[in-house]
Amino acid sequence: MKIIKIFLVLSIVLSLAYSSAHKYYVSITKIEYVKEKQSVQIITRIFIDDFERLLKERYDNKIVLASNNDETQIDKYIEKYLLSKFKITINEQESIINFIGKEYDGDVVQCYLEIENIKNIKSFSVENSVLYDMFSDQKNIVRTFINAKHKSFILIPENSIGMLNF
Repeated sequence: MKIIKIFLVLSIVLSLAYSSAHKYYVSITKIEYVKEKQSVQIITRIFIDDFERLLKERYDNKIVLASNNDETQIDKYIEKYLLSKFKITINEQESIINFIGKEYDGDVVQCYLEIENIKNIKSFSVENSVLYDMFSDQKNIVRTFINAKHKSFILIPENSIGMLNF
């Protein structure tokens, strides 16, 4: 019985130590070129608590994501922030990115973006500096599917640009 008590205490101490361990800051972005639609479709997934903290600090300290309160204003803030931190250059020309919308999925907000009227892609560059201004150890994973080729990048504040040539 004494062994079980020791094991229980040890388990509790370890779980408390683990929960106070440093959190990982990461976003995942999927970029796909849909040639038939002449469209580059982008889905970026960001943890709600991290994104909410940034939006509160930057725009409005009353913002609560996933609350169904004033989603129109929240969308404006999200769009403004993402378009300032997310740049795509296609064939050596900076692209116009359109914010389509967002939805909540558990503890993540999925943001939908699109670039229209892309007939072909010979070169592709993505800069993703989302949350770098809030978390110095933020990592942004970018997965692409362009011209039938998969490529992934892990972007960090010191290297926030990924480049592809076809």
